Amino acid sequence: MGDHRKTSVGNLNRREFLHLGGIALGSIFASPWINSTTEWSVEDLGSPELIARVTIREINIYSEPSFKSQRVGRAERDQLLWVLNRVHQPSSWQRNPRWYQLVDGYVHSAYTQVVENRADNTPLTTLPDERQLGEITVPYAQSYRRDRRGRYDPLYRLYYQSVHWITRIEQGLGEQPIYGIWDERLRIVHYVPAKYVRPINQVEIVPISADVPAEEKRIAVLLNDQKLRAFEGGQLVYETEISTGMTSRGPSPNGIPTDTPEGHFRIQVKMPSRHMGDGRLTSYLHAYELPGVPWVSFFHSAGIALHGTYWHDNFGHRMSHGCVNMRNEDAKWIYRWSMPTALHNEWRCLGSGTRIRVVE
Repeated sequence: MGDHRKTSVGNLNRREFLHLGGIALGSIFASPWINSTTEWSVEDLGSPELIARVTIREINIYSEPSFKSQRVGRAERDQLLWVLNRVHQPSSWQRNPRWYQLVDGYVHSAYTQVVENRADNTPLTTLPDERQLGEITVPYAQSYRRDRRGRYDPLYRLYYQSVHWITRIEQGLGEQPIYGIWDERLRIVHYVPAKYVRPINQVEIVPISADVPAEEKRIAVLLNDQKLRAFEGGQLVYETEISTGMTSRGPSPNGIPTDTPEGHFRIQVKMPSRHMGDGRLTSYLHAYELPGVPWVSFFHSAGIALHGTYWHDNFGHRMSHGCVNMRNEDAKWIYRWSMPTALHNEWRCLGSGTRIRVVE
């Protein structure tokens, strides 16, 4: 993944933190970033159909919606693409024919995330139960760690629809509230402007079909079809595309195969937010760090889970290191529907829960 050492860009004081805590905007092609405090509206962009963020180091822009057409440009990670139209074009990736038309070409949707930009969330004044779940509502929000002198160092970028535990509310300069975000894996607090985080109301995660007996609920993960199906008794109640583990071509660095294991399992642990990846303190953009992975349901002792995904949109293809990648809204539905039942203020929920069968 490259050099994971912390990238030093100089310490920031509180005023600088508040000015640099927002999103960064890019043009369609790879060019210098506009200042990260830039605010924009759909009207400013000529009413695009949607906005898509690039999720990997770079992607190609083509003259036509085809990998065989001429490459006319490229876009780098975290650039925002002004999408004029969605195009369905059968290609070598038959399960994902989705392309996006830009002003000067086309990009395939696989390594993008459709985003919104809501930077006007009403800050909390108190924390129920000393913690509150929150969801990022801008393409990304830069987070910072505070040192003993009260200065701030950049840490992770927190991406759109990632979910985090708010454990502190503090006041910045200009009476702009900032939230302290608790990283449950590294056991640290980092900070982000409150206006970029939407508090998640407990009504949003009320259990679904709570009256259905636990043993009547079951999940099938179909590897060949790249589908997940949820059943109540013999009735199919939910179906969606997924991305399971890529086929291993030898031992992985941590010794855990990247294939999603076949067999019979049960959901054992549920967490609304989980930091996945290497678990390093770094501001290096391309480090393998995924803070705030949402709506996680672990079912295997190797840490394999069903969970939401904000780093690709290539469902229907094997993409993961073993987990079952899902669209965030699908993972949230499964989190609410499956057993064990998770309460809105629980860091994690344990129990022998809903049966999962993973089959070819």
